[in-house]
Amino acid sequence: MTSSSPTAPASSAPANPRSRVITASLIGTTIEFYDFYAYATAAVLVFPVLFFPTGNDTTSLLLSFSVFGAAMVARPLGAIVFGHFGDRFGRKATLVASLLTMGVATFLIGCLPTFNEIGVWAAILLLIMRLAQGFALGGEWSGAALVATENAPKGKRAWYGTFPQLGAPIGFIIANGIFLIINFALPHPDGTAQRSAEFLAWGWRVPFLFSAVMVIVGLWVRLKLVESESFAKAEKTGMIKKFPLGEAIRRNWKQLILGTFIMLATYVLFYLMTSFTLSYGTKPTEAGAAAAAEKAGTPFDPATYVPGLGFGYTDFVIMQIIGVVFFGIFTMLSGPVADRLGRKRLLIGVTIAIIVFGLTFSFFLTPQTDAGFTRVLVQAFLIIGFLLMGTTFGPMGAVLPELFPTNVRYTGSAISYNVSSILGAALAPIVAVALWAAGDGNPWLVGVYLSAMGVLTLIAVVLSPETKDVDYDENIAAGAIAP
Repeated sequence: MTSSSPTAPASSAPANPRSRVITASLIGTTIEFYDFYAYATAAVLVFPVLFFPTGNDTTSLLLSFSVFGAAMVARPLGAIVFGHFGDRFGRKATLVASLLTMGVATFLIGCLPTFNEIGVWAAILLLIMRLAQGFALGGEWSGAALVATENAPKGKRAWYGTFPQLGAPIGFIIANGIFLIINFALPHPDGTAQRSAEFLAWGWRVPFLFSAVMVIVGLWVRLKLVESESFAKAEKTGMIKKFPLGEAIRRNWKQLILGTFIMLATYVLFYLMTSFTLSYGTKPTEAGAAAAAEKAGTPFDPATYVPGLGFGYTDFVIMQIIGVVFFGIFTMLSGPVADRLGRKRLLIGVTIAIIVFGLTFSFFLTPQTDAGFTRVLVQAFLIIGFLLMGTTFGPMGAVLPELFPTNVRYTGSAISYNVSSILGAALAPIVAVALWAAGDGNPWLVGVYLSAMGVLTLIAVVLSPETKDVDYDENIAAGAIAP
């Protein structure tokens, strides 16, 4: 059953200027990923201490990551809700709503009382805000990708699709840059590599409160958008469905499954390179933890301690930011390559590289006798990992939307992207911490986990169709593409 609303012919639909398309798709995802990274950073540095004080560092970190992962569970629900309205009533209003939801939730996290003030309710309120963040991000990415790709010139869809993807590295740099500035600006009695008492008391709140400013800018840009010609054509021809989710499941279930697993290795790599490496890199070595315990006069049990690399927070985040620069560069480079070679050939190559990269964790991340050599290896690891991240993440802005026709494109791409977030992003930090502990501090099992997820993605990519030459203007009705 269909519903349509009066509309002008597709040919008369007002076009979005190139600058508006690029800005609207980029700024929204930058803000969304900024909000997400702000939480990810706090999940490592602040929340285990202020919201989950269990007395055991590993347990507190696991609880913090569990709430972090809970947002991924909310993302498919957000994909269904925002996808429904995006496919029925248009992309513009849906994108504005998702941005507002994310911004309000992030701002409120900066206002939350801690465990010492209201007990377990602090963790519950944090969980609620985190679920709201996940719900909003469930609708944000797909809408931004559609704004970019549905307005792209012929032959440049993958390149335009990299602009919403570029919001991930930019958001990371802004979020972590603000955390670094705040951390440096506050007094550090124990040295700048350590978190200060003021940072734990109030400094961590500033990045969350600052998101309100960014949201206002994002809304101003997105409110100027007009609907794409492909959506206008779907309205004109009466192909808009009252229940896009049902249509997508009935006619495009294969694409939903393939899209989910195509994204899997990307998600696992993404969160291992951001959340897990920050945890592993900043946790003291066994010798460092023993020395700190001796200085504090507290007992230390090496049999139960899971060591890390012992970098200071500021040092390691700067190393991550250097890696993220390569993330951004290769995100942009991947678009023209995918437009020229095809999405499938590029993804097969980079997925194989990710599988091999997973088998190198022990080589790059094992502490060396020479601290300087350890730093060189870890920096090389971060550069290679983020380079691969950009190369696999960049084409996804085009690949997932191209799997689906116009009238279920928002719903289909959003569900694939966000169901994959449960299998990849939600589980990756928790699985990684557990495997890290199982390896007695050696992360080789974490790398094997990444390689295994890469194999699943490789199978999905091989089974998927090449979507480079899909015509958005003709591919309007559900079921038009079958792998």
